[in-house]
Amino acid sequence: MSTLSTLEANSLKGALEALLLVSSDPVSAPALASALDIAPGECASLLAELKVEYEEANRGFQLREVAGGWRLFTHPAYHDVVEAYVLSWDTQKLSQAALETLAVIAYHQPVTREVVKGIRGVNSDGVIASLVDKGLVRELGRDPERGQAIIYGTTNAFLEKFGLRSTRDLPDLEQFAPDEQSRQFIRERLSGRSIQSTLEEQAEDLDEERELIDTDVEDADDAELLPTGDNSEDMHDED
Repeated sequence: MSTLSTLEANSLKGALEALLLVSSDPVSAPALASALDIAPGECASLLAELKVEYEEANRGFQLREVAGGWRLFTHPAYHDVVEAYVLSWDTQKLSQAALETLAVIAYHQPVTREVVKGIRGVNSDGVIASLVDKGLVRELGRDPERGQAIIYGTTNAFLEKFGLRSTRDLPDLEQFAPDEQSRQFIRERLSGRSIQSTLEEQAEDLDEERELIDTDVEDADDAELLPTGDNSEDMHDED
């Protein structure tokens, strides 16, 4: 096992470590370079060296580049120990509904609540509000084509929590599908055309339900207008 390079008290690497330790959010190489009054390229090289040194030394922490910056993370091998020790929201699991909703938003952003509902098949307003409160989802603006509906997307905090540099690093969901039918289902769910079709199908279902209700009402009205059996006999007797 290799060991970490010896760092002088005023070395640049030591200064970088100190800055990273006090930073609660990912910090970009240019920002760190500015703080140390060095070139961004030099800072990026030093960060890459530190990353490799930590990995080779098999330390309990890692240096990763996520969400457009650099941050220290605990080593995945010790996540169970950390989770048992630190009782905070960061270590609490999201509910199944929250994970589903977050996945829909992450893979199809920018997205409205209507589209999320169309994909999940249930109202997700409360879950979306909870994800916004947790800082994983944010409002991106409004969709003029959908009555100024609010559109949502993920945040840098989402990238940070899931260890991603950008949404382009999201894993391909198809690789988790057990068969071709499931893969096709995923493709359809993640395609804008399919989502629009889903919403259109929901509208068609509602129209069909309204037509059935109207038909039932008309049938009931017609039935009330028809003479009863007793009245028919009375009319025949009078003839």
